[in-house]
Amino acid sequence: MNSTTVAAYEDIREGVRGLCSQFDAAYWRGIDARKAFPEEFVEAMTQAGWLAAMIPEEYGGSGLGLAEASVILEEVNRAGGNSGTVHGQMYNMFTLLRHGSDAQKQRYLPEIAAGRLRLQSMGVTEPTTGTDTTKIKTTAVRDGDSYIVNGQKVWISRIQHSDLMILLARTTPLEQVKRKSEGMSIFIVDLQQAIGNGLSVQPIANMVNHETNELFFDNLKIPAANLIGEEGKGFRYILDGLNAERTLIAAECIGDGRWFIEKARNYASEREVFGRPIGQNQGVQFPIAKAHINVEAADLMRWRACEEYDSGRNAGASANMAKYLAAEASWEAANVCLQTHGGFGFANEYDVERKFRETRLYQVAPISTNLILSYVAEHLLELPRSF
Repeated sequence: MNSTTVAAYEDIREGVRGLCSQFDAAYWRGIDARKAFPEEFVEAMTQAGWLAAMIPEEYGGSGLGLAEASVILEEVNRAGGNSGTVHGQMYNMFTLLRHGSDAQKQRYLPEIAAGRLRLQSMGVTEPTTGTDTTKIKTTAVRDGDSYIVNGQKVWISRIQHSDLMILLARTTPLEQVKRKSEGMSIFIVDLQQAIGNGLSVQPIANMVNHETNELFFDNLKIPAANLIGEEGKGFRYILDGLNAERTLIAAECIGDGRWFIEKARNYASEREVFGRPIGQNQGVQFPIAKAHINVEAADLMRWRACEEYDSGRNAGASANMAKYLAAEASWEAANVCLQTHGGFGFANEYDVERKFRETRLYQVAPISTNLILSYVAEHLLELPRSF
């Protein structure tokens, strides 16, 4: 990154920090306690234009890239907030931007940029297939000017606070394709029309207050005009969104890691036991220092993934490795922070236990650390496929 780029990022950081300062720890603590959705925060991010930052200027956005998007989400988490409430619109955007038709972009992007539509949801994961995406069973069958969708999705986030959803469904049966990654297609679903008319939603209560759901499709009719790109090429298209997703999640984890380290550093400097600050003891110092080193190292891979993605190169390897390193680093920092606080780390008023739960999610989703190791082993090291 050159000095001009760093200065531009600093302007973004200051802007996001200023907005986040209006939503303090007590706000997020209250949202978590009520299992509520931070509607005021999301609306403020929308009106400030941060959620439309990646939309091209011709459609009413700022025309920024994945690097800038990653800074926005990092700063939300670094300020003690939860980017999981807004990040869907960031990475879902890239699927539409890169593969949507001119008519689709003209129809949706200005409305999203203006805050009149939200694109917060992506429907990929299914109960019986998990991360084995090529085995999805949800089907979309062409019927004249429409597609008829049947099937089931699970762990689909923010349906209740989104107007649109990116949906992956199989349009050609698995047994009829040469490669299992073929025969899947992507659609834009108008959730306001779909829910109650072939789509039903069942919320899933969970430990992280992450608004997520199980979806049931029963002859849901989608206009053929809502197909993104070519029929059967959806898996390749969705990878663009998933690589962006993994890079942005890495940035969120880096924000979390920096929040934990700063929290631990401050507490270790102020808390006195046996007549001295606990941070004077190397047994307390060293784990915090190690966590800091690992977060900074993960940050370097985040920037590599962003640079590759924004330049149009294949960012798959870097995005996966960035997500792995950042999720590991943030979880290490979370454990260090909790341990540094001792019993007070479990007290709600310190916010450590809330952030501890939130960052733990990224060991599992949006792709588990084990699946990333499998990807690296097979695709980078050319080891025999394990599954």
